[in-house]
Amino acid sequence: MSLSDEDFKNLKALGSGATSYSFSNPTFEVLERFPSPFIGDVVGGVYRGKVNIVCPEFTSLCPKTGQPDFATIVIDYTPYKWCVESKSLKLYLMGYRNHGAFHESCVQNIARHLVYLLEPEDLKIVGQFTPRGGIPFWPTVEYFSDRSHGAC
Repeated sequence: MSLSDEDFKNLKALGSGATSYSFSNPTFEVLERFPSPFIGDVVGGVYRGKVNIVCPEFTSLCPKTGQPDFATIVIDYTPYKWCVESKSLKLYLMGYRNHGAFHESCVQNIARHLVYLLEPEDLKIVGQFTPRGGIPFWPTVEYFSDRSHGAC
């Protein structure tokens, strides 16, 4: 599928001269999407692309102590109709910087928002949090759409 300028006309974050940052509120509204270029028919079948995004500078706050938590967030998904726009994703993840939430809640919230935005075939989010008290936490959330689940 070939994309045109029309496919990107609704993107606000990409290419904007001024960027506003929110460091304490991860809001869904900042996330943007564009049509997936991976959808297409080929002789004998259909192909789907995969997207892997690694965000190595994720931070949030412990909701009890207020201490910072650091993580690499790994996002893997199979687009159905949409792909996430990278600058909007960066702005969204920055919203966690001063947001108090447990590791598991951060990962679940990111997954929930991306599933709602993208309607992917499948999605996996891994939060590779650095150790606190000597224990690393790597919560994982996986989502499978009814479309992909029925194929199993």
